[in-house]
Amino acid sequence: MHYFRHCHIPAALLLASFLLVSCNLPAFLVQAPTEVTPMSTATPTPPAVSKMDALIPLPASVEPAVGQFMLTGTAGIFVDPATPELIAIGQYLADKLKPATGYALPVTASAGVPAAGNILLTTAGGDPSQGEEGYTLTVAEGGVKLVAYKPAGLFRGLQTIRQLLPAAIDLPSQQAGPWAIPAGVIRDQPRFTYRGAMLDVARHFFGIKDVETYIDLLAYYKLNVFHIHLTDDQGWRLEIKSWPDLTKKGGSTAINGDPGGYYTQEQYKEIVAYAAARYITVVPEIDMPSHTNAALASYAELNCDGKAPALYTGGDVGFSSLCTSKDVTYKFLNDVIGELAALTPGPYIHIGGDEAKSTQEADYLPFIQKVQDIVQAHGKQMIGWEEISKAKLLPTTIAQGWASDLVTQAAAQGAKVIYSPASKAYLDMQYDPSTPLGLNWAGYVSVSDAYRWDPTTILHGIPESLMLGIEAPLWSETLRTIKDIEYMAFPRLPGLAELAWSPLVGRNWNEYRLRLGAQGARLTALGINYFHTPEVDFK
Repeated sequence: MHYFRHCHIPAALLLASFLLVSCNLPAFLVQAPTEVTPMSTATPTPPAVSKMDALIPLPASVEPAVGQFMLTGTAGIFVDPATPELIAIGQYLADKLKPATGYALPVTASAGVPAAGNILLTTAGGDPSQGEEGYTLTVAEGGVKLVAYKPAGLFRGLQTIRQLLPAAIDLPSQQAGPWAIPAGVIRDQPRFTYRGAMLDVARHFFGIKDVETYIDLLAYYKLNVFHIHLTDDQGWRLEIKSWPDLTKKGGSTAINGDPGGYYTQEQYKEIVAYAAARYITVVPEIDMPSHTNAALASYAELNCDGKAPALYTGGDVGFSSLCTSKDVTYKFLNDVIGELAALTPGPYIHIGGDEAKSTQEADYLPFIQKVQDIVQAHGKQMIGWEEISKAKLLPTTIAQGWASDLVTQAAAQGAKVIYSPASKAYLDMQYDPSTPLGLNWAGYVSVSDAYRWDPTTILHGIPESLMLGIEAPLWSETLRTIKDIEYMAFPRLPGLAELAWSPLVGRNWNEYRLRLGAQGARLTALGINYFHTPEVDFK
């Protein structure tokens, strides 16, 4: 949590091609609108969008065709090869489509090209140039074929199939249909490797089901990283067997005196497995050397004076610090990081490192380097907020920007960068003065503000090769329920997901807001408590 929070195929051409094919207009009557940068507001309002060009994130290439595929009760989902992993992906699609359609959609091995009326998911013939998450989706009247180089690409492509169906497909009870998918070919792959969202469970605790609900929403918009902020001054949320009082005492509180809570190691592994089944990597954060009052209150020896402070439920930051001169501090961190690394199959562990106002820089810099070595010794890459950029970093370390251009110092050392500018990407900022939840220390962040920026233009001096990706943090000082989480994340999160996935060229706000508006019925069908911003005409 950051102190300032407390001061605290281009879309234009895509539209033209759709009109040409689907409306049967002569080519000379169809002229693509002028392309502008994502930050521009000068583009004339395009015509209303159809399902083929209402997708979020915007695919790299869309080629509409005449006709449609009708999903019926006799359809099946075929997979090739019939590995357990691909069968599980096929079953995921069947499970998503069954409530609204009532169709069984059996998942079976494919013996060649299936008969007409079916869906084929295959990695046979996948294009390596599309990477692990790219895919090609071909829809014709006779069937649907989704091909990818790796299973992750198939999973991303499933989200496109879901969005191409009528919005009622996401309702939890059986609907009348019909279930048509427009014909065409979509070739797609992500722009950035790291496309994340963060949830703070330290200020307010959220149970497993709420966390899994949020993970499902991230998967729907092709995000691939779930950063979970597990510890802070107000609460410690993960069982550490070698230091049990961290949760027994430190996990008992939350901000404003609200109920605390924590995850057992088995529950944390359940979250990790749930995310992995959706091809989402969990990045756990244990904040240090500040944001540590819950730990300091649990174990007196972590304090320089040997005295444990009281538990804290307020909103100030920067006042707490581990004692960086004590050997026991590094034993503590080695134990915590070691247990966390064993529970986390993903490559990253986030160590926070922000707002260490009670730690002298002469102590802070060697502390970061020692922690970096501990993380590496446990086989993980360290991520830290932008303040770590002042320390000597390993090439494998990643700096996450949020309030300044400090990450340019990390990039100058060869470290990669994740960017989460608070004034654009912090989902806990209020949309406007009327919204009841959130903070405004970074200003009000409207839906258009969250969309109209790009990391390669807002950060100067960092080549795209060192830009690992984008993350949208959601801090929970004012959030108590999953509906609060949804309200702050939607409809801003889909736009941030598009910034991370889609090509830069061809995107602009005036075009995007129509696609977002077309998703209104879909957000409603998914049961999302979203903010009805006046910037967008939701359908």
